[in-house]
Amino acid sequence: MSDAKRLYQKVGQELRVMLSSGKFEIGSRLPPEREIAAQFEVSRAVIREALIMLELESLIDVRKGSGVYVINLPDNVKPAQSAADDVGPFEMLQARQLLESNIAAFAATQLVKSDIADLRNALEQERLALESGQTNYDGDELFHTLIAKATQNSLLEDMVHDLWVRRNNSAMWQKLHTHISNQDYRRNWLSDHQKILQALQCRDPQGARQAMWQHLENVKQTLMVLSDSDDPGFDGYLFDSVPVEGKGA
Repeated sequence: MSDAKRLYQKVGQELRVMLSSGKFEIGSRLPPEREIAAQFEVSRAVIREALIMLELESLIDVRKGSGVYVINLPDNVKPAQSAADDVGPFEMLQARQLLESNIAAFAATQLVKSDIADLRNALEQERLALESGQTNYDGDELFHTLIAKATQNSLLEDMVHDLWVRRNNSAMWQKLHTHISNQDYRRNWLSDHQKILQALQCRDPQGARQAMWQHLENVKQTLMVLSDSDDPGFDGYLFDSVPVEGKGA
């Protein structure tokens, strides 16, 4: 196949070729992600996304704490259309990090009292949902979209909304979360959101940018660790994330 548009798809296609070549038999375990990442000279996030793609195609089975096992060969299955034009979950988070950190900084200069009230209500919805044990709730998405709305720029608002639509419809994102059983990390998101709101209330653009950047960095790192199949000692290598502290707008 030569229609790969994204790095994880290119890596996934090369892994497919390796499976077709007979290098790995059905029932065999793939090398640890760390070794595959070194072989392809990419981050473990890209490898994780490539494996999710192959998992959606029913070629591999990811067993948390055990590893990744071959359950089918490419000649025996039809490629899943669900992953054909999907965005990798960590690629999406990186894009959100770059976009939303700057949106938060701009929102800190534009928001009005009603925006602060709406953001407080969103956090309250999030808190109540967590206390009641809900795992599916709109408070997280609402909080992020309200910050974009506070910029008073409809194009920025549409961009954030579209990213959330893409996330919610992503088979890759949904498959990633099937490997995460402990939902306690969501409480950390509420704490992150409170820090973002505090910076916005202080009309502190740099503080808002940094708080949003750190929040989405925390999301990336947490989801990477919680979905790790073979190495509890994960070293945190995702992207060359550049902290925004000390940088200009």
